[in-house]
Amino acid sequence: MNFFAKTQKMTFDAPLSMQSGAFLQNYELAYETYGELNEDRSNAVLICHALNASHHVSGVYEEQENSEGWWFNMIGPGKSVDTNRFFVICINNLGSCFGSTGPMSINPETQEAYGSAFPVVTVEDWVQSQERLIDRLGIKTLLAVMGGSLGGMQVLSWTLQYPDKVKNAIVIASAPNLNAENIAFNEVARRAIVTDPDFHEGNYYKYGVVPKRGLRIARMIGHITYLSDDVMNSKFGRTLRRSIKKETELKDQNYLFTTQNIEFEIESYLRYQGDKFSEYFDANTYLLITRALDYFDPAKKYNGNLSLAFNAIKAKFLIISFTTDWRFSPNRSEELVKALLDNERQVSYLNINAPNGHDAFLLDDSRYMSAIKNYFSNIN
Repeated sequence: MNFFAKTQKMTFDAPLSMQSGAFLQNYELAYETYGELNEDRSNAVLICHALNASHHVSGVYEEQENSEGWWFNMIGPGKSVDTNRFFVICINNLGSCFGSTGPMSINPETQEAYGSAFPVVTVEDWVQSQERLIDRLGIKTLLAVMGGSLGGMQVLSWTLQYPDKVKNAIVIASAPNLNAENIAFNEVARRAIVTDPDFHEGNYYKYGVVPKRGLRIARMIGHITYLSDDVMNSKFGRTLRRSIKKETELKDQNYLFTTQNIEFEIESYLRYQGDKFSEYFDANTYLLITRALDYFDPAKKYNGNLSLAFNAIKAKFLIISFTTDWRFSPNRSEELVKALLDNERQVSYLNINAPNGHDAFLLDDSRYMSAIKNYFSNIN
């Protein structure tokens, strides 16, 4: 059942002191809300978005086809996170290209787009800016903060930065930090972007170009890590595109083995994903967000001891992982569970046997949806 969503904007004049030491002045955050805030303001649920998502987490835009929010299957009237009961908020992160202040915004000091001059952002900076918006809405305590992947890292940061303001934390397909392999994938994707001739050191706006080649490759690399080997084999395998197959019927068999004339379905799929991504996502935003992923490590100042880092946490936790997710594997979720149990915190953990890899957190799975629904049915 469709319900309408509407983007709102909130402007902040007080400078935001960032982890890098920079200050961001006069910034704006785009956000959406669903449901109604109850009288004592105790039913607020904050959703934190992942890398290429936005504040449009659910609902549809009026008179706009195919505009469902990215977690439309999860959030809404009667759904796992029921907006008949909860007041749901999702905020577009600073540095993004979907309405909040970011590299494409005008720098008041130069009257030109920030471009590469936009300050480095961290997960902690995002959470600090989110807390300001939540406070402006008159909400002193969040009933829950929930997110998957990079969104899950923001959830963790909320419980650490504002332990008295979060009652429940739902962390899905996430980790306490990136391992070296994940950082490596991010770096290769970034190099694809910055070595694109159209990148112009991040100031491509003034040249009227977009580093699409770099963005395409970055998305293709990222997308490979979101899928499981099982899914890629079952959906694509070694299948050739239909158009290529049809052509080969008209030629001798040797044509089939001429490399330059072969295109596999998986190649076609990745190119499609890359092309689509390059049309709507900003390259500077990609660089900023992947760096924020790389930098997040709450245990760093505790010599890598996550249990010590989690000592300040007060929230109750639900942690969910997926067996075929090799980007944020179940053992990373188990690290979170152990650190919470070491501090005698209340935590529920579910590892779901699902074939869809990291993307499973966005997809329909009856066990997954039921687990979220049951948790929210008994939340307090």
